[in-house]
Parts: sequence; structure tokens; C-alpha cells
Amino acid sequence: MLNYPRKNDLAQIPTPLVPMHRASERWGSGHRLWVKRDDLTGSTLSGNKVRKLEYITAYAQDHGYDTLITCGGIQSNHCRATAFAGAQLGMQVHLILRGTDEGPRQGNLLLDYLAGAAVSCYPVREYVTGLESLFEHWQQHYASQGRKALAIPTGGSDGIGLWGYIAACEELRSDFAAAEIGQAHIVSATGSGGTQAGLTLGAALHQLDAQIWGVNVCDDEQYFLDKVDQDIAHWYALYPDAPRVDYTTLVLDGHVGEGYGRASEAVFDTIAELAALEGLALDPVYTGKAFHGMVQEIQAGRFAGCQDIVFMHTGGIFGLFPQGEGFRW
Repeated sequence: MLNYPRKNDLAQIPTPLVPMHRASERWGSGHRLWVKRDDLTGSTLSGNKVRKLEYITAYAQDHGYDTLITCGGIQSNHCRATAFAGAQLGMQVHLILRGTDEGPRQGNLLLDYLAGAAVSCYPVREYVTGLESLFEHWQQHYASQGRKALAIPTGGSDGIGLWGYIAACEELRSDFAAAEIGQAHIVSATGSGGTQAGLTLGAALHQLDAQIWGVNVCDDEQYFLDKVDQDIAHWYALYPDAPRVDYTTLVLDGHVGEGYGRASEAVFDTIAELAALEGLALDPVYTGKAFHGMVQEIQAGRFAGCQDIVFMHTGGIFGLFPQGEGFRW
């Protein structure tokens, strides 16, 4: 039995595991396709980020922090979820965003402001080269006001955040039993690595008969092999009494396209087709790329010999709206 730390109940869980019958006929090539609806973890706290934030915010409270500082792109799902988690818990949130706040605010950025977060936007070069210094600057700023600010890494991806998807694997065990799924492949978008690391470690800890695949939406395979190792090592450093398990990190590389946040016409077409087939909305930054990549891998025979493939819908719906011009009607 794992000794879970305290968490705040922010997410609407367990989320359903749903068969995708028409998508299976369209793209399954004999496989049964399922979707784990983690986009239903809540409305403004939707997606995978809130599972991590349940543990991160509890850690912050238990260690005397009253302010949360985190970072991400201008349309970061994690930053939006942190802003609303902080609002629900009465904690100040400060967001360090990569990009410029120009034009009408929409999508996640609009929600950041609605939730009352302090927002600081930085040009890409300054953000990339000076992120650590920016965290230090704002922590010192709040310390000068008598506050204590916790620095949360990109995506909430660290040893604390891993608990969210370690617990989700326990949930998946129950899902598999109810759906009579034996062996399966589980496919998820991976951008900061924490969800993939949590699923990878959780599957091993809970003896879930599944291979975890991350479809990287940025960087390359080696980056995520290293990042998963780093996050799991951090988890063991924080919780040294946790059981030791062997794990394998698997990455479906080659689907980044032109770069982070940039989707091809084919990805937009897949998003539109899936929405019409299953009433399921994906976003072009994370889930759309991951689902399209999964379809391509199915067609290439990647998952031969295993009937069931589970797609982790990690949310991101608010990131869809700023890119509506990408669809061909």
C-alpha cells in the first residue's frame, strides 16, 4: 500500500473510461479505442493539471506557503488551472508567461486574469534564458512583503505533482476491471513530462498491465526519457520509503511538427473529424497532436498484438479557441 500525502479535493474524479466505437471503426485497424476523460476533472480546473495541483497545493499549505508562482506559455493550461486552484483555496497566484499580452485576451489568458492571478509576460528569449532568475526575483518580491511563495515548475511536473497520476493509475485499474480490459496501451500527450512520469511510475507501482506511451508535443525523445527519469528520481528523493519498482519510458517521437503550439492541417482535420464522430473536443497544442500521432502509429502497426488502446484526454479545451483559424470548413 502506498502512503499518499494529503491532497486538496479539487478534481471531479474518478473520470470515466469511455469506448470510442466510431473512432475504432475509423482508425482502430482492429483495435478497440478508449478515452479516459480527464478533460472532465472540472470546468475551469479541467484536464490533467488539477490532479497534480491537488497534491502541490496541499504541500504548499502544509509547509507555510501562501503564494504560488508558476510558469508556462501565454496559453498555458497549467497556469490557468493554478490560477483557479489558488482562487478556490484563497492563495495568491503569480504567473510567469512566455510571450506577449497583445490584442484581445482570450482562452487561458483571459481566464488567468478572471481568476485574479498576477501576470508577468516576458519575451521568449528572456523567458528561456532567465526563467530561474525570474522565479527568484518574484519569490524575493513576495518575501519582502512578508509572504512565502512556492515555485512550481512548468506543468506542475515534479516529484510532488507525480502523485496525481500515480493515483490515476489506481483508478485505471478499477476502470480496466469494469471494462474487462486485460492488457492495454495507454497514450498521452507529453509536454512537461510530469503526466507521463506519473503514469509510468504509477503503472509499475499498481501493477497495471499497460504500456505507457508519451506523444511528445515539443522537444525530442531523449529529452523526455531524461525528464521522466528526473521526475521519478525527485519523487524517490522526497519519499525515500516508497517501494522501489522498475519502469520503462516509451516515447512516440516524430509528431511535433513545426514546433510547440503549432499544429499541421492534418492535426486540425483529425480534431474536427473526431469531434463529429464522437462528440469529443481536442486542442491543437496537446491532445490533438497526441491523438493524431496515435492514429499514425496504429496505421504503422505499432500496437500489434494488443487489442485495447486507451487515449488519455488531458484537457486543454480553452487552448482551442485562440487557434480556430486553423480549421478548414
